[in-house]
Amino acid sequence: MRVLAPLVVMLALLITLGLWTNHSLETTARGLAREIDSISAEIEQDRWDKAVKKTIQLEKLWDQKARWWPIFLEHQEMDNIEFSLARVKEYVASQNRSLSQGQLSELKLMIEHIPEKEAVTLKNIL
Repeated sequence: MRVLAPLVVMLALLITLGLWTNHSLETTARGLAREIDSISAEIEQDRWDKAVKKTIQLEKLWDQKARWWPIFLEHQEMDNIEFSLARVKEYVASQNRSLSQGQLSELKLMIEHIPEKEAVTLKNIL
């Protein structure tokens, strides 16, 4: 009985931490995806100055919100997102519509994929 109680507490803490992490990743990813959509909308309407400003905002938001992600994620994924964000910034600055939109789509897909991949589900455990 003495061993069972601490094990149950540790299991409950582990499950709670997993659910909290998943919720936080989901919330952050959703916010970043909204920012990407707003940049894409500005590009569609040829408002490049606003798109540049929003790209800078996205970069700041990424630095603020995703600061804790490396604790739970592979560093390669984080690097890929940062490289993609750097390409978006340059494509938007050079006002290249097709490259900007393509890179924004890739960036959004990478960000939205993270909560799916890290979710505490039976599929991911097995």
